[in-house]
Amino acid sequence: MSHEVTSAPRIPPRWFVRLAWQVHRGMYRVSGGRLGLRRPRGHRWGMLRVTTTGRRTGCEHSVILAYLEDGADLVALAMNGWADGEPSWWLNLKVHPEATVDLVGESRTVRAHAAQGAERDRLWAAWRTYDHRLDAYAALRTTETAVVVLERWEEPRHS
Repeated sequence: MSHEVTSAPRIPPRWFVRLAWQVHRGMYRVSGGRLGLRRPRGHRWGMLRVTTTGRRTGCEHSVILAYLEDGADLVALAMNGWADGEPSWWLNLKVHPEATVDLVGESRTVRAHAAQGAERDRLWAAWRTYDHRLDAYAALRTTETAVVVLERWEEPRHS
């Protein structure tokens, strides 16, 4: 039996996707961070919380994202719920690439960049192992989905 996708995948209505995001963030907040995050295991991606600096306001904004690990790096997809347009967290990281990431049991400072070329191809293929419909979902968008690499980053010390 083939796993080839023959029709476009169905995506829930936008209001439902946004509500799910709000409920997830609320669950994280109400539980004091005990619920809502997880490490990737087997064929299941992880969930992290990234806090970015707003590109216009300069205020902190947090969102929970799916991720996978690539060595010491964390990798997310800037997919905006598979809707068109770039998600705000990615637009913020393009202007202010340093951010804080909360994982299960740890916090770290990261610096973000978009994977390009062979690195993007390799990481996209890694994501495809988590969801065989990835290419079909990506085809719903009019622009290429950015593969975002979050590298551990230590702020330079000034003497």
